[in-house]
Amino acid sequence: MKKLLFVLVIASLLLTACGGGAKPAAGNGPVTITFMMWGAPEEQTVWQAVVDDFQAANPNIKVNVEVSDWDSYWTKLNTLFAGGTPPDVFAMDAPLYLDWQSRGALLNLQPYIDANPGFLDGFYPQTLTAYKLDDGYYGLPRDFNTITLFYNKDMFDAAGMPYPTGDWTYDDLMAAAIQLTKDTDNDGKTNQYGLWTDTWDMELFWSELIWANGGEIISPDHTQTLIAEGGARDAWAYIDTLYKEGVMPTPATAGEYGGDLFQSGQAAMTTIGHWAVPGYVASNINFGVAPMPKGPQGAATSVNSAGFVVSKDSKNHDAAFAFIKFALSEAGQKRLAELGFSIPVLKSVAESDAYLKQAGGFDQKVFLDSLAFAHMKPVFKGYEEWAGVVGDGLIPVWDGEAELNATLDEVVKSADEVLANNK
Repeated sequence: MKKLLFVLVIASLLLTACGGGAKPAAGNGPVTITFMMWGAPEEQTVWQAVVDDFQAANPNIKVNVEVSDWDSYWTKLNTLFAGGTPPDVFAMDAPLYLDWQSRGALLNLQPYIDANPGFLDGFYPQTLTAYKLDDGYYGLPRDFNTITLFYNKDMFDAAGMPYPTGDWTYDDLMAAAIQLTKDTDNDGKTNQYGLWTDTWDMELFWSELIWANGGEIISPDHTQTLIAEGGARDAWAYIDTLYKEGVMPTPATAGEYGGDLFQSGQAAMTTIGHWAVPGYVASNINFGVAPMPKGPQGAATSVNSAGFVVSKDSKNHDAAFAFIKFALSEAGQKRLAELGFSIPVLKSVAESDAYLKQAGGFDQKVFLDSLAFAHMKPVFKGYEEWAGVVGDGLIPVWDGEAELNATLDEVVKSADEVLANNK
């Protein structure tokens, strides 16, 4: 995610060169539209099934679906926009939404929503917040993730420890992580960490910890970075202790292992979203899932979504929305639930066997129940650059090369400059 700033800036300079054109109605076809998204290769099969179902119901609309890995997706997308040939429908990561919308790249979907009364009634309201602007929705959520605590049952059993519960605090997490950090082959080097998670981006750990400590990430008007205020400092001190105690591998050490240390059996716990479940199931990990621990101000987690947007310069707006509408219907959402990567945005599907009875042998409701104390991952202009300033700026602290508080102060100054440049 750190690589998008440059290409987004270039795209913003070229968007005005993209052509307009007629917008034929979905029923006046035949028309062909393109849907682009990031994802794993196996997602292509399920998305093609969604497309086949849609085309069977809408024979005058053909959909070409393209799935790329994360980095390739954004590079390709910006190249197409710069060349004036954008896809009709494309996937959007919610925190990047305002950067794209503010550059005039996206179609306002509100007229279509208004023409379909009750269309949004079945959505989890938390997932809609990121896309709602004063003049309507320029995108809609496709699915979402809340962050939870995954734990390796075999490692807990071997240590004779009880599994995490919804009553756990961050003190409990620290104590368990210390007990579960081991040198199992007695070579003087840790080969089982109590906890592994990403502390570069906010989503997987530090935003939850800040909220649980009563802190905030950014001011409501998006002009001030608040990650060094009040309880937020306590959250960072906690993370610093995890690294200094050696119960979580530093970024440098984790880089030597590569990949997901929980999935490779080198960490007893991790904090992550539902997108990790298919990989963990395929790896035959005996795992369980619990809510995020509680802090002084209670439990907190983040909710983030992937969404659909339509290019403003698409020549087939009606057909594009018809496809989105189908993908967000019960039929489409049940197909997407087969992927197992995320949680359906429709309550009727997420609270049905299509989602709840997926593979894994654990309580899928933990992810849904976590919505009760979830905070939306912030969405603001300049997010990607801001995230890079914070994530990169704190790595020297986690690697033991810099002092926390002084570094945090400097990071906040730089982060505020990003916000000032993106008003």
